[in-house]
Amino acid sequence: MKNQKEESGCIEVDVVEKPVKSDDDALLESLGYKQEFKREFTPLELFGVLFSVLGPVPSFASVLVYAIPNGGPVTMVWGWAVCAFFLVIISLAMAELGSAAPTSGGLYYWTYSLSSPRWRCLLCWIVGYFNSLSLIGSVASVDWGCAVQIMAAISIGSDETFIPTNSQTYGVYVAILVLSGILCSTATKYIARVQSLYIALNILCFIAIIVALPAATPAAYKTPARFALGSFQNLTNWSGGFAFVLSFIAPLWAVGAFDSPVHISEEAANAATAVPWAIVMGTAVPTVLGWALNVVVAFCMGTDLEGILASPVGQPLAVIFYNSLGKNGALALWSVVIILQFMMGTSIMTVASRQSFAFSRDGALPFSSSLYRIHPRTQTPVTCVWFVAFIAALLCLLSFAGSEAVGAIFTLNAAASYVAYVIPISARFAWGRDFKPGPFSLGRWGFPVAVTAVAWMVFSIVVFMFPGNRGPEPDAMNYTCVVLGALLLGSVGYYYFPRYGGVYWFKGPVANVGGREEAGEGKEEVGKIGL
Repeated sequence: MKNQKEESGCIEVDVVEKPVKSDDDALLESLGYKQEFKREFTPLELFGVLFSVLGPVPSFASVLVYAIPNGGPVTMVWGWAVCAFFLVIISLAMAELGSAAPTSGGLYYWTYSLSSPRWRCLLCWIVGYFNSLSLIGSVASVDWGCAVQIMAAISIGSDETFIPTNSQTYGVYVAILVLSGILCSTATKYIARVQSLYIALNILCFIAIIVALPAATPAAYKTPARFALGSFQNLTNWSGGFAFVLSFIAPLWAVGAFDSPVHISEEAANAATAVPWAIVMGTAVPTVLGWALNVVVAFCMGTDLEGILASPVGQPLAVIFYNSLGKNGALALWSVVIILQFMMGTSIMTVASRQSFAFSRDGALPFSSSLYRIHPRTQTPVTCVWFVAFIAALLCLLSFAGSEAVGAIFTLNAAASYVAYVIPISARFAWGRDFKPGPFSLGRWGFPVAVTAVAWMVFSIVVFMFPGNRGPEPDAMNYTCVVLGALLLGSVGYYYFPRYGGVYWFKGPVANVGGREEAGEGKEEVGKIGL
């Protein structure tokens, strides 16, 4: 604030100039929120958030186990290609909403603003819980994948004599969560600056694989084009057509979290433009890179698919590296994959903490008054970071119930996030007649894109519910439907719980412009999208 004194005769007049708000701050205030974070993310770094969350190389490594048994090379190459088109369609629908209302609350804010007054509080509540738990589930699945990859490296180093116990893997997993939590508790500027490193390392690792693997693979493991591009190897007892559909789980899990840039929007410059382009490009680029990896690996994996899956290493891509590059080469490249997987975990933990912060800002989470805090030194929601790490640690206790049970965490984050995406996208065209788009607009293509995205996501949710084989034993069941059902019943049950449920006090997103303490009992509701 600047004071100037003007003399008029013997009278001095103090002229106080009010600080000029940036366009980002003004837009956020029009949505009902004051600026609480520092806007440290550049557009490139915002793209880096989603790019590193998707992590084309580590994600591909984690999901190859779903593609190989459900058709082998054909599903790896062509199944991924089919999904790629629809994944970009989803990103376009999300980008248009993100441009209109770039706030860290994202999905549940859009749902409330666009839905019918009769249903908006309930739908907003459901979307908020599904979005929060899906992001925490993503933290759990990514960091669990990192722990499994570390164990695979130890197995390769021991010439496959080391077979990790579940307790050992869980111990490494908790250590990864703690280290990620420490890094995610640092100042925003450090989290933002490291995104460029994440982008560079992912691209360099991708180049290393597509160059080194074809060059080093022995002739015995090289496959002809008719095998790599046309051989369908169904190792399940499902029909060939349905096995092909089940292979979609690989790209659907690997390419998701489209809303990640939205949750960082209150920390980004020029958010209304940067957020949608980060969503679209952050989806399209890893999707294309992932497809290229599938093609290269299909030509260098050999024909013994059952042997790859049965290896004690436990990670198909690590086995392929070992066969092609030998022990030392495989360990060197696999170590980079582990580092990228860890970086992926820190990025998704950052995103999940911002969603938890936003939801607690509006009083919807238990212990919201404790969670809604910005650390005075780092200016980040440190309490929410450790809340996310704690819930993620609890989720992977399912690993002690068997591999299929912990596998439900992998598909939970995708299935739950799709539920959270479908509702606001549908609400826009069902009730949001006064929706005003932001700088990124699809125009007349908005409706067909939204319909296609919603139809694909509903179809995908159904696919996530099926087990790997028909008629499985209890220990081989797909527990996604159980976990997803528990999430739905739990959130709705909490909403309608007698006397204490959200139906009695939750009024949707709450404006805190001018200070939350001024809201009192009659909290002011937020404005509509586009105002």
